Amino acid sequence: MKNNLKHIIDKHKAEEQANTASRQAEIDSPNTGEARRNFLKMTALGGIGLSGFMGYSLEDTLAETTSKINRASAPSDLKITDMRIAEIGGDVVFRTPIVRIYTNQGIVGHGDVRDGAAKEYALFLKSRLLGENPCNVERLFGIIKQFGYHGRQGGGVSGVEMALWDLAGKAYNVPVYQMLGGKYRDKVRVYCDTTISKDPAEYADRMQARIDQGYTALKMDIGINLIEDIPGTLINAPKAKYNPYQHQSTQYNMTKHPFTRVQITDKGIDKLMEFLDVMRSKIGYDIPMGTDHWGHFGVNEAIKIAKAVEPYSLAYIEDIIPWQYTDQLRELTLASTTPIQTGEDIYRLEGGFEELIEKRAVDIVHPDPNTSGGILETKRIGDYASKHGIGFMHHHAAGPVSFLGCVHSAAATENFMWLEHHAVDKKDWENLVTGFDGPIVKDGYVTVPEKPGIGVELNEEMVKKYLVEGEELFAPTPEWDEIRAWDRLWS
Repeated sequence: MKNNLKHIIDKHKAEEQANTASRQAEIDSPNTGEARRNFLKMTALGGIGLSGFMGYSLEDTLAETTSKINRASAPSDLKITDMRIAEIGGDVVFRTPIVRIYTNQGIVGHGDVRDGAAKEYALFLKSRLLGENPCNVERLFGIIKQFGYHGRQGGGVSGVEMALWDLAGKAYNVPVYQMLGGKYRDKVRVYCDTTISKDPAEYADRMQARIDQGYTALKMDIGINLIEDIPGTLINAPKAKYNPYQHQSTQYNMTKHPFTRVQITDKGIDKLMEFLDVMRSKIGYDIPMGTDHWGHFGVNEAIKIAKAVEPYSLAYIEDIIPWQYTDQLRELTLASTTPIQTGEDIYRLEGGFEELIEKRAVDIVHPDPNTSGGILETKRIGDYASKHGIGFMHHHAAGPVSFLGCVHSAAATENFMWLEHHAVDKKDWENLVTGFDGPIVKDGYVTVPEKPGIGVELNEEMVKKYLVEGEELFAPTPEWDEIRAWDRLWS
Protein backbone atom coordinates (compact mmCIF):
# COMPACT_ATOMS: atom_id res chain seq x y z
CA MET A 1 0.00 0.00 0.00
CA LYS A 2 2.83 2.41 0.94
CA ASN A 3 4.69 1.58 -2.30
CA ASN A 4 1.52 2.22 -4.35
CA LEU A 5 0.90 5.54 -2.54
CA LYS A 6 4.53 6.59 -3.03
CA HIS A 7 4.28 5.74 -6.73
CA ILE A 8 1.11 7.86 -7.06
CA ILE A 9 2.69 10.77 -5.16
CA ASP A 10 5.86 10.64 -7.28
CA LYS A 11 3.79 10.53 -10.45
CA HIS A 12 1.74 13.56 -9.38
CA LYS A 13 4.88 15.43 -8.37
CA ALA A 14 6.32 14.97 -11.85
CA GLU A 15 3.06 16.05 -13.48
CA GLU A 16 2.80 19.08 -11.21
CA GLN A 17 6.36 20.16 -11.92
CA ALA A 18 5.57 20.08 -15.64
CA ASN A 19 2.27 21.93 -15.08
CA THR A 20 3.97 24.49 -12.86
CA ALA A 21 6.61 25.20 -15.49
CA SER A 22 3.95 25.51 -18.19
CA ARG A 23 1.81 27.78 -16.02
CA GLN A 24 4.77 30.02 -15.15
CA ALA A 25 5.73 30.30 -18.81
CA GLU A 26 2.21 31.46 -19.62
CA ILE A 27 2.25 33.92 -16.70
CA ASP A 28 5.55 35.38 -17.92
CA SER A 29 4.42 35.66 -21.53
CA PRO A 30 3.69 39.25 -22.69
CA ASN A 31 0.79 37.86 -24.74
CA THR A 32 -1.10 36.68 -21.65
CA GLY A 33 -4.02 38.94 -20.65
CA GLU A 34 -4.18 40.36 -17.15
CA ALA A 35 -7.33 38.44 -16.21
CA ARG A 36 -5.81 35.14 -17.43
CA ARG A 37 -2.55 35.91 -15.61
CA ASN A 38 -4.41 36.52 -12.34
CA PHE A 39 -6.34 33.28 -12.78
CA LEU A 40 -3.14 31.30 -13.35
CA LYS A 41 -1.60 32.79 -10.24
CA MET A 42 -4.64 31.85 -8.17
CA THR A 43 -4.59 28.26 -9.42
CA ALA A 44 -1.27 27.79 -7.65
CA LEU A 45 -3.31 27.42 -4.42
CA GLY A 46 -0.65 29.11 -2.34
CA GLY A 47 2.09 26.87 -3.70
CA ILE A 48 0.71 23.46 -2.69
CA GLY A 49 -0.56 20.99 -5.24
CA LEU A 50 -2.22 17.54 -5.23
CA SER A 51 0.98 15.72 -4.36
CA GLY A 52 1.40 17.99 -1.35
CA PHE A 53 -2.16 17.32 -0.24
CA MET A 54 -1.56 13.58 -0.34
CA GLY A 55 1.58 13.88 1.75
CA TYR A 56 0.23 16.32 4.37
CA SER A 57 -2.00 15.73 7.35
CA LEU A 58 -5.49 17.28 7.19
CA GLU A 59 -4.45 19.99 9.67
CA ASP A 60 -1.33 20.88 7.65
CA THR A 61 -3.29 20.95 4.41
CA LEU A 62 -5.89 23.36 5.85
CA ALA A 63 -3.19 25.55 7.33
CA GLU A 64 -1.32 25.75 4.01
CA THR A 65 -4.32 26.42 1.76
CA THR A 66 -5.68 29.17 4.02
CA SER A 67 -2.32 30.79 4.79
CA LYS A 68 -2.86 33.65 2.34
CA ILE A 69 -6.47 34.43 3.24
CA ASN A 70 -6.94 37.84 4.88
CA ARG A 71 -8.98 36.77 7.88
CA ALA A 72 -9.55 40.41 8.83
CA SER A 73 -11.51 40.95 5.63
CA ALA A 74 -14.56 38.72 5.98
CA PRO A 75 -17.06 40.79 3.96
CA SER A 76 -19.98 39.86 6.22
CA ASP A 77 -18.18 41.42 9.21
CA LEU A 78 -17.17 44.66 7.50
CA LYS A 79 -18.50 47.86 9.11
CA ILE A 80 -18.12 51.54 8.26
CA THR A 81 -16.39 53.41 11.09
CA ASP A 82 -15.63 56.86 9.65
CA MET A 83 -15.77 59.11 6.60
CA ARG A 84 -13.43 62.01 5.85
CA ILE A 85 -12.60 64.41 3.02
CA ALA A 86 -9.45 65.72 1.34
CA GLU A 87 -10.27 68.58 -1.01
CA ILE A 88 -7.83 69.27 -3.84
CA GLY A 89 -7.55 71.82 -6.62
CA GLY A 90 -5.09 74.14 -8.31
CA ASP A 91 -3.00 73.12 -11.29
CA VAL A 92 -3.86 69.42 -11.10
CA VAL A 93 -7.67 69.29 -11.22
CA PHE A 94 -10.83 71.35 -10.89
CA ARG A 95 -11.61 71.74 -7.20
CA THR A 96 -12.61 68.23 -6.13
CA PRO A 97 -13.38 66.77 -2.67
CA ILE A 98 -12.03 63.20 -2.33
CA VAL A 99 -14.11 60.92 -0.09
CA ARG A 100 -12.44 58.30 2.09
CA ILE A 101 -14.60 55.74 3.94
CA TYR A 102 -12.95 53.77 6.76
CA THR A 103 -13.88 50.33 8.09
CA ASN A 104 -13.28 48.19 11.15
CA GLN A 105 -10.90 45.95 9.15
CA GLY A 106 -8.49 48.61 7.94
CA ILE A 107 -9.82 48.64 4.38
CA VAL A 108 -10.62 52.08 2.99
CA GLY A 109 -12.59 53.10 -0.07
CA HIS A 110 -12.29 56.24 -2.19
CA GLY A 111 -14.54 58.28 -4.45
CA ASP A 112 -14.71 61.83 -5.79
CA VAL A 113 -17.44 64.36 -5.17
CA ARG A 114 -18.26 66.11 -8.46
CA ASP A 115 -15.74 68.76 -9.47
CA GLY A 116 -16.90 72.18 -8.30
CA ALA A 117 -19.29 70.69 -5.72
CA ALA A 118 -19.30 71.20 -1.94
CA LYS A 119 -17.75 68.59 0.33
CA GLU A 120 -20.75 68.96 2.64
CA TYR A 121 -22.89 67.15 0.05
CA ALA A 122 -20.96 64.00 1.03
CA LEU A 123 -20.34 64.71 4.73
CA PHE A 124 -24.07 65.08 5.28
CA LEU A 125 -24.41 61.37 4.46
CA LYS A 126 -21.88 60.11 7.00
CA SER A 127 -24.37 59.66 9.85
CA ARG A 128 -26.54 57.46 7.58
CA LEU A 129 -23.60 55.13 6.90
CA LEU A 130 -21.77 54.61 10.20
CA GLY A 131 -22.01 51.01 11.41
CA GLU A 132 -23.30 49.75 8.06
CA ASN A 133 -21.68 47.08 5.90
CA PRO A 134 -20.32 48.89 2.81
CA CYS A 135 -20.77 45.76 0.69
CA ASN A 136 -24.54 46.36 0.74
CA VAL A 137 -24.06 49.06 -1.88
CA GLU A 138 -27.54 49.02 -3.38
CA ARG A 139 -29.27 49.07 0.00
CA LEU A 140 -27.13 51.98 1.21
CA PHE A 141 -27.75 53.83 -2.04
CA GLY A 142 -31.45 53.45 -1.31
CA ILE A 143 -30.90 55.20 2.03
CA ILE A 144 -28.86 58.14 0.72
CA LYS A 145 -30.23 58.71 -2.79
CA GLN A 146 -32.92 61.11 -1.58
CA PHE A 147 -30.17 63.56 -0.57
CA GLY A 148 -28.83 64.03 -4.10
CA TYR A 149 -30.13 66.21 -6.90
CA HIS A 150 -29.19 67.47 -10.34
CA GLY A 151 -25.96 69.31 -11.10
CA ARG A 152 -23.28 69.43 -8.45
CA GLN A 153 -25.83 68.50 -5.79
CA GLY A 154 -25.60 64.90 -6.99
CA GLY A 155 -21.89 64.87 -6.18
CA GLY A 156 -22.13 63.73 -2.57
CA VAL A 157 -24.28 60.66 -3.17
CA SER A 158 -22.29 59.75 -6.27
CA GLY A 159 -18.89 60.07 -4.59
CA VAL A 160 -19.99 57.98 -1.62
CA GLU A 161 -21.47 55.32 -3.93
CA MET A 162 -18.13 55.00 -5.72
CA ALA A 163 -16.27 54.66 -2.42
CA LEU A 164 -18.67 51.90 -1.36
CA TRP A 165 -17.98 49.97 -4.57
CA ASP A 166 -14.26 50.44 -4.02
CA LEU A 167 -14.63 48.94 -0.54
CA ALA A 168 -16.83 46.06 -1.68
CA GLY A 169 -14.40 45.12 -4.44
CA LYS A 170 -11.49 45.14 -2.02
CA ALA A 171 -13.42 43.04 0.50
CA TYR A 172 -14.26 40.39 -2.12
CA ASN A 173 -10.90 40.77 -3.90
CA VAL A 174 -12.44 41.51 -7.31
CA PRO A 175 -12.52 44.57 -9.59
CA VAL A 176 -15.69 46.65 -9.50
CA TYR A 177 -16.69 45.80 -13.07
CA GLN A 178 -16.92 42.12 -12.07
CA MET A 179 -19.45 42.98 -9.36
CA LEU A 180 -21.56 44.73 -12.02
CA GLY A 181 -21.83 41.54 -14.07
CA GLY A 182 -18.53 41.49 -15.93
CA LYS A 183 -17.08 43.52 -18.77
CA TYR A 184 -17.78 44.01 -22.46
CA ARG A 185 -14.34 45.44 -23.27
CA ASP A 186 -10.76 45.33 -21.99
CA LYS A 187 -10.04 48.93 -22.93
CA VAL A 188 -12.21 52.04 -22.77
CA ARG A 189 -11.93 54.68 -25.48
CA VAL A 190 -11.58 58.27 -24.26
CA TYR A 191 -12.14 61.62 -25.90
CA CYS A 192 -10.57 64.95 -25.04
CA ASP A 193 -10.75 68.62 -25.96
CA THR A 194 -8.15 71.35 -25.80
CA THR A 195 -7.74 75.03 -25.05
CA ILE A 196 -9.59 77.36 -27.38
CA SER A 197 -8.13 79.96 -29.73
CA LYS A 198 -9.86 82.74 -31.61
CA ASP A 199 -7.54 81.95 -34.53
CA PRO A 200 -9.17 79.05 -36.48
CA ALA A 201 -5.82 77.80 -37.81
CA GLU A 202 -4.20 77.76 -34.36
CA TYR A 203 -7.24 76.02 -32.91
CA ALA A 204 -7.03 73.35 -35.62
CA ASP A 205 -3.32 72.85 -34.89
CA ARG A 206 -4.14 72.25 -31.23
CA MET A 207 -6.70 69.61 -32.17
CA GLN A 208 -4.16 67.93 -34.45
CA ALA A 209 -1.74 67.83 -31.53
CA ARG A 210 -4.27 65.73 -29.62
CA ILE A 211 -4.33 63.22 -32.47
CA ASP A 212 -0.54 63.17 -32.43
CA GLN A 213 -0.81 62.24 -28.71
CA GLY A 214 -2.85 59.17 -29.67
CA TYR A 215 -6.43 60.33 -29.12
CA THR A 216 -8.97 58.94 -31.56
CA ALA A 217 -12.03 60.97 -30.49
CA LEU A 218 -12.09 64.72 -29.90
CA LYS A 219 -14.27 67.59 -28.75
CA MET A 220 -13.87 71.33 -29.31
CA ASP A 221 -15.48 74.22 -27.44
CA ILE A 222 -16.92 76.49 -30.09
CA GLY A 223 -19.41 79.24 -29.46
CA ILE A 224 -20.41 82.86 -29.53
CA ASN A 225 -17.48 83.79 -27.27
CA LEU A 226 -15.23 83.27 -30.30
CA ILE A 227 -17.05 85.90 -32.37
CA GLU A 228 -18.34 88.35 -29.76
CA ASP A 229 -15.75 90.98 -30.81
CA ILE A 230 -16.76 90.85 -34.48
CA PRO A 231 -19.41 93.47 -35.39
CA GLY A 232 -22.58 92.21 -37.00
CA THR A 233 -22.39 88.62 -35.74
CA LEU A 234 -24.67 88.70 -32.67
CA ILE A 235 -27.86 90.43 -31.58
CA ASN A 236 -28.42 91.22 -27.88
CA ALA A 237 -24.99 89.80 -27.07
CA PRO A 238 -23.85 89.67 -23.43
CA LYS A 239 -21.02 92.14 -24.11
CA ALA A 240 -23.03 94.54 -26.27
CA LYS A 241 -22.08 98.19 -25.77
CA TYR A 242 -25.39 98.99 -24.04
CA ASN A 243 -24.97 96.01 -21.59
CA PRO A 244 -28.32 94.18 -21.73
CA TYR A 245 -27.78 92.82 -18.19
CA GLN A 246 -27.12 96.06 -16.36
CA HIS A 247 -30.58 96.08 -14.77
CA GLN A 248 -31.14 92.32 -14.57
CA SER A 249 -31.06 90.24 -11.37
CA THR A 250 -28.87 87.62 -13.07
CA GLN A 251 -25.96 87.90 -15.45
CA TYR A 252 -25.75 86.19 -18.85
CA ASN A 253 -23.97 83.06 -17.62
CA MET A 254 -26.63 82.49 -14.95
CA THR A 255 -29.58 83.00 -17.31
CA LYS A 256 -31.17 79.93 -18.85
CA HIS A 257 -30.81 79.80 -22.60
CA PRO A 258 -34.38 80.64 -23.76
CA PHE A 259 -34.41 83.89 -21.78
CA THR A 260 -31.23 85.59 -23.02
CA ARG A 261 -32.80 86.47 -26.39
CA VAL A 262 -29.37 86.23 -28.02
CA GLN A 263 -29.58 85.76 -31.79
CA ILE A 264 -26.89 84.78 -34.28
CA THR A 265 -26.77 86.50 -37.67
CA ASP A 266 -25.84 84.89 -40.96
CA LYS A 267 -22.45 86.54 -40.61
CA GLY A 268 -22.09 85.02 -37.17
CA ILE A 269 -22.97 81.56 -38.47
CA ASP A 270 -20.39 81.92 -41.27
CA LYS A 271 -17.68 82.93 -38.80
CA LEU A 272 -18.43 79.95 -36.54
CA MET A 273 -18.45 77.55 -39.48
CA GLU A 274 -14.99 78.83 -40.43
CA PHE A 275 -13.62 77.18 -37.27
CA LEU A 276 -15.16 73.84 -38.24
CA ASP A 277 -14.05 74.14 -41.87
CA VAL A 278 -10.43 74.82 -40.95
CA MET A 279 -10.50 72.12 -38.29
CA ARG A 280 -11.83 69.44 -40.65
CA SER A 281 -9.38 70.51 -43.34
CA LYS A 282 -6.59 69.97 -40.82
CA ILE A 283 -7.57 66.72 -39.09
CA GLY A 284 -9.74 65.12 -41.79
CA TYR A 285 -12.84 63.01 -41.29
CA ASP A 286 -11.44 59.81 -39.78
CA ILE A 287 -11.66 61.24 -36.25
CA PRO A 288 -15.08 61.75 -34.61
CA MET A 289 -15.41 65.35 -33.41
CA GLY A 290 -18.00 66.68 -30.98
CA THR A 291 -18.69 70.28 -29.96
CA ASP A 292 -19.64 72.00 -26.72
CA HIS A 293 -20.14 75.45 -25.12
CA TRP A 294 -21.96 77.11 -28.01
CA GLY A 295 -23.54 79.74 -25.76
CA HIS A 296 -26.86 80.62 -24.14
CA PHE A 297 -29.67 81.08 -26.64
CA GLY A 298 -33.05 79.55 -27.47
CA VAL A 299 -34.07 76.57 -29.53
CA ASN A 300 -34.47 78.52 -32.78
CA GLU A 301 -30.82 79.58 -32.75
CA ALA A 302 -29.83 76.05 -31.79
CA ILE A 303 -31.68 74.71 -34.85
CA LYS A 304 -29.85 77.24 -37.05
CA ILE A 305 -26.51 75.92 -35.80
CA ALA A 306 -27.44 72.24 -35.91
CA LYS A 307 -28.42 72.59 -39.57
CA ALA A 308 -25.38 74.71 -40.47
CA VAL A 309 -22.88 72.17 -39.09
CA GLU A 310 -24.29 69.21 -41.03
CA PRO A 311 -21.60 69.35 -43.77
CA TYR A 312 -18.93 68.78 -41.12
CA SER A 313 -20.42 65.51 -39.81
CA LEU A 314 -20.08 66.28 -36.13
CA ALA A 315 -20.28 63.35 -33.70
CA TYR A 316 -22.62 65.43 -31.52
CA ILE A 317 -23.57 68.89 -30.26
CA GLU A 318 -23.45 68.91 -26.46
CA ASP A 319 -25.76 70.86 -24.12
CA ILE A 320 -26.73 73.49 -26.66
CA ILE A 321 -29.93 74.08 -24.66
CA PRO A 322 -30.59 73.04 -21.03
CA TRP A 323 -31.44 69.40 -20.42
CA GLN A 324 -34.66 70.25 -18.57
CA TYR A 325 -36.39 71.37 -21.79
CA THR A 326 -37.23 67.90 -23.02
CA ASP A 327 -39.71 68.99 -25.71
CA GLN A 328 -37.34 71.63 -27.07
CA LEU A 329 -34.51 69.08 -27.24
CA ARG A 330 -36.79 66.72 -29.14
CA GLU A 331 -37.71 69.54 -31.54
CA LEU A 332 -34.01 70.22 -32.09
CA THR A 333 -33.19 66.53 -32.55
CA LEU A 334 -35.90 66.13 -35.18
CA ALA A 335 -34.82 69.30 -37.03
CA SER A 336 -31.32 68.19 -37.98
CA THR A 337 -29.21 65.15 -38.79
CA THR A 338 -26.53 66.40 -36.37
CA PRO A 339 -26.68 64.22 -33.22
CA ILE A 340 -27.81 66.06 -30.08
CA GLN A 341 -26.38 65.14 -26.67
CA THR A 342 -26.96 66.10 -23.03
CA GLY A 343 -26.72 64.67 -19.52
CA GLU A 344 -23.72 65.79 -17.45
CA ASP A 345 -25.94 67.60 -14.95
CA ILE A 346 -28.70 64.99 -14.62
CA TYR A 347 -29.17 62.98 -11.41
CA ARG A 348 -30.37 59.39 -11.72
CA LEU A 349 -32.47 57.51 -14.25
CA GLU A 350 -35.81 58.07 -12.53
CA GLY A 351 -36.69 61.75 -12.52
CA GLY A 352 -33.82 62.53 -14.84
CA PHE A 353 -32.73 60.55 -17.90
CA GLU A 354 -35.85 58.44 -18.13
CA GLU A 355 -38.07 61.00 -19.88
CA LEU A 356 -35.31 62.13 -22.26
CA ILE A 357 -34.70 58.55 -23.31
CA GLU A 358 -38.34 57.48 -23.59
CA LYS A 359 -39.24 60.54 -25.68
CA ARG A 360 -36.08 60.12 -27.75
CA ALA A 361 -35.41 63.79 -27.13
CA VAL A 362 -31.67 63.34 -27.76
CA ASP A 363 -29.49 61.00 -29.79
CA ILE A 364 -26.89 60.44 -27.05
CA VAL A 365 -27.06 60.60 -23.25
CA HIS A 366 -23.93 61.80 -21.50
CA PRO A 367 -24.09 61.21 -17.73
CA ASP A 368 -21.28 62.15 -15.38
CA PRO A 369 -21.06 59.32 -12.82
CA ASN A 370 -20.05 61.96 -10.25
CA THR A 371 -23.51 63.52 -10.62
CA SER A 372 -25.76 60.79 -11.99
CA GLY A 373 -25.70 58.62 -8.85
CA GLY A 374 -22.43 56.74 -9.13
CA ILE A 375 -21.21 53.64 -10.91
CA LEU A 376 -24.23 51.32 -10.82
CA GLU A 377 -26.79 54.05 -11.49
CA THR A 378 -24.80 55.16 -14.53
CA LYS A 379 -24.78 51.60 -15.84
CA ARG A 380 -28.57 51.50 -15.36
CA ILE A 381 -28.85 54.68 -17.44
CA GLY A 382 -26.70 53.14 -20.16
CA ASP A 383 -28.70 49.93 -20.24
CA TYR A 384 -31.97 51.89 -20.44
CA ALA A 385 -30.60 54.02 -23.27
CA SER A 386 -29.56 50.88 -25.13
CA LYS A 387 -33.06 49.49 -24.80
CA HIS A 388 -34.38 52.59 -26.59
CA GLY A 389 -31.64 52.86 -29.22
CA ILE A 390 -29.94 55.90 -27.66
CA GLY A 391 -26.16 56.34 -27.56
CA PHE A 392 -24.27 56.42 -24.25
CA MET A 393 -21.12 58.29 -23.21
CA HIS A 394 -19.51 59.53 -19.97
CA HIS A 395 -18.73 63.08 -18.97
CA HIS A 396 -15.90 63.50 -16.44
CA ALA A 397 -13.79 66.41 -15.16
CA ALA A 398 -12.63 65.38 -11.65
CA GLY A 399 -9.75 63.29 -10.27
CA PRO A 400 -8.29 59.94 -11.35
CA VAL A 401 -10.16 57.92 -8.69
CA SER A 402 -13.57 58.69 -10.14
CA PHE A 403 -12.13 58.61 -13.67
CA LEU A 404 -11.30 54.94 -13.11
CA GLY A 405 -14.69 54.48 -11.45
CA CYS A 406 -16.11 55.64 -14.78
CA VAL A 407 -13.92 53.09 -16.55
CA HIS A 408 -15.56 50.26 -14.58
CA SER A 409 -19.04 51.57 -15.42
CA ALA A 410 -18.06 51.91 -19.08
CA ALA A 411 -16.52 48.44 -19.21
CA ALA A 412 -19.65 46.85 -17.77
CA THR A 413 -22.14 48.56 -20.12
CA GLU A 414 -22.65 47.07 -23.56
CA ASN A 415 -23.42 50.14 -25.70
CA PHE A 416 -20.78 52.47 -24.27
CA MET A 417 -19.02 54.90 -26.64
CA TRP A 418 -16.40 57.26 -25.15
CA LEU A 419 -15.25 58.63 -21.77
CA GLU A 420 -14.18 62.25 -21.38
CA HIS A 421 -10.60 62.98 -20.25
CA HIS A 422 -10.39 66.55 -19.03
CA ALA A 423 -6.86 66.55 -17.57
CA VAL A 424 -4.67 65.83 -20.57
CA ASP A 425 -2.40 68.79 -19.83
CA LYS A 426 -2.25 68.29 -16.04
CA LYS A 427 1.09 66.57 -15.56
CA ASP A 428 0.49 65.52 -11.93
CA TRP A 429 -3.10 64.34 -12.45
CA GLU A 430 -2.17 60.67 -12.90
CA ASN A 431 0.36 60.97 -10.06
CA LEU A 432 -2.48 61.52 -7.57
CA VAL A 433 -2.91 57.73 -7.49
CA THR A 434 -0.66 54.70 -7.30
CA GLY A 435 -0.97 51.06 -8.29
CA PHE A 436 -1.71 51.53 -11.98
CA ASP A 437 0.75 49.87 -14.35
CA GLY A 438 2.02 52.50 -16.80
CA PRO A 439 0.09 55.64 -17.74
CA ILE A 440 -3.63 55.58 -17.05
CA VAL A 441 -4.41 56.87 -20.55
CA LYS A 442 -2.29 55.43 -23.36
CA ASP A 443 -2.90 55.99 -27.07
CA GLY A 444 -6.39 57.28 -26.37
CA TYR A 445 -7.53 54.28 -24.30
CA VAL A 446 -7.65 53.18 -20.67
CA THR A 447 -7.00 49.54 -19.85
CA VAL A 448 -9.71 48.30 -17.49
CA PRO A 449 -8.13 47.70 -14.04
CA GLU A 450 -7.99 44.12 -12.83
CA LYS A 451 -7.03 44.93 -9.23
CA PRO A 452 -9.65 44.76 -6.45
CA GLY A 453 -12.08 47.64 -6.13
CA ILE A 454 -11.59 50.63 -8.39
CA GLY A 455 -7.99 49.53 -8.82
CA VAL A 456 -5.82 52.33 -7.39
CA GLU A 457 -4.85 53.92 -4.08
CA LEU A 458 -4.13 57.56 -3.33
CA ASN A 459 -0.63 58.98 -3.46
CA GLU A 460 -1.02 60.91 -0.22
CA GLU A 461 2.09 63.03 -0.68
CA MET A 462 0.78 64.25 -4.04
CA VAL A 463 -2.70 64.80 -2.59
CA LYS A 464 -1.15 66.90 0.20
CA LYS A 465 0.63 69.01 -2.42
CA TYR A 466 -2.66 70.00 -4.02
CA LEU A 467 -4.89 70.42 -0.96
CA VAL A 468 -6.90 73.63 -1.24
CA GLU A 469 -5.90 76.37 1.17
CA GLY A 470 -7.05 75.69 4.72
CA GLU A 471 -7.73 71.99 4.14
CA GLU A 472 -6.13 69.09 6.02
CA LEU A 473 -5.53 65.61 4.68
CA PHE A 474 -8.60 63.60 5.75
CA ALA A 475 -9.15 65.54 8.95
CA PRO A 476 -11.59 64.00 11.49
CA THR A 477 -15.27 64.87 10.95
CA PRO A 478 -17.01 64.01 14.26
CA GLU A 479 -19.53 66.83 13.81
CA TRP A 480 -21.19 64.73 11.09
CA ASP A 481 -21.52 61.53 13.18
CA GLU A 482 -25.06 61.99 14.49
CA ILE A 483 -28.31 62.00 12.53
CA ARG A 484 -30.26 65.13 13.38
CA ALA A 485 -33.23 64.72 11.06
CA TRP A 486 -36.13 62.37 10.38
CA ASP A 487 -35.54 61.08 6.85
CA ARG A 488 -38.81 59.27 6.14
CA LEU A 489 -40.68 60.73 3.19
CA TRP A 490 -44.18 59.66 4.26
CA SER A 491 -46.43 59.95 7.32
